[in-house]
Amino acid sequence: MRYDDSPPSPESASSVSLERRWFARRSALAVGAAVLAPTALAGWVLVQVTTGAGADDARPPRIVMPAASATGTAATPQAPATPSSTAPAAPAVNPLAGRTVVIDPGHNTGNFKHTSEIDQKVDIGTASKECDTTGTTTNAGYMEAEFTLDVSRRLRTVLEARGLKVVLTHEADRPWGPCINERARIGNEAAADAVVSVHADGVSEGNRGYHVILPAKVKGGAADTAPIVGPSRDLGERIASNFARTTGSAPANYLGSGTGLVVRDDLGGLNLSTRPKVFIECGNMRDAKDAALLTSPEWRQKAAQGIADGIVGFLGG
Repeated sequence: MRYDDSPPSPESASSVSLERRWFARRSALAVGAAVLAPTALAGWVLVQVTTGAGADDARPPRIVMPAASATGTAATPQAPATPSSTAPAAPAVNPLAGRTVVIDPGHNTGNFKHTSEIDQKVDIGTASKECDTTGTTTNAGYMEAEFTLDVSRRLRTVLEARGLKVVLTHEADRPWGPCINERARIGNEAAADAVVSVHADGVSEGNRGYHVILPAKVKGGAADTAPIVGPSRDLGERIASNFARTTGSAPANYLGSGTGLVVRDDLGGLNLSTRPKVFIECGNMRDAKDAALLTSPEWRQKAAQGIADGIVGFLGG
């Protein structure tokens, strides 16, 4: 019988040594495998993420989710910016652009010195009439020609500010005239959309107020007002109402039956016009109360504004 502390036999010792060496190698292999497995796995995952495919390139690419935001939730992809669908507004069209107005300042300050020239007769279609007249004055000597030129220049400024082209028949830049037939021709040749002749009356004291003179229907020689009678009345009515509103003046109390409108067939400037045209007598220079208005620069500005408003309304502005 063998005890545990007895020495092994030679055969038994050799067997034990061999067994120990086998267990030692197996343990080393197990430890190595344990170390290499996580590294290999991490490398495989990296390949999958970066290439989007495994060994089979036919596989669909992997979808990589957006990185988490600071709050821990996935960031929402931002839609690409798109151009605004709102088109810029078209610039407003000025209905007065390209329209022409001729302003005719009545008389000329030089006419007083050239009476023989302005007395010469010209054909107005239905008759012959003086080239022009001197015009009137206030009792203090303020000339109608001074008044008409001042108002006409103010009127031009107002109308040009609205985009209209404005032509004056003269600016006292000539010694006398022009004659009434030339004044009509200037408006015709300019193809004016409206023509206004500016005047002031010279009747006796106590007669006050404005009036607008409209062309009558006449035909004879070079005169044929049929095409302009209708539009001239429209122009005149608009000027009359706006003039009254702006200046505070009343229609003439001595003609026109309180309407502020008078029709005449004896004015060459109207008879020979082929464009819508009217005359305006802004007041009576021989009446002290009207004269006080006519000689006031502030009132003359109002007069210009009232006439301008009538013209602009007529032209659809």
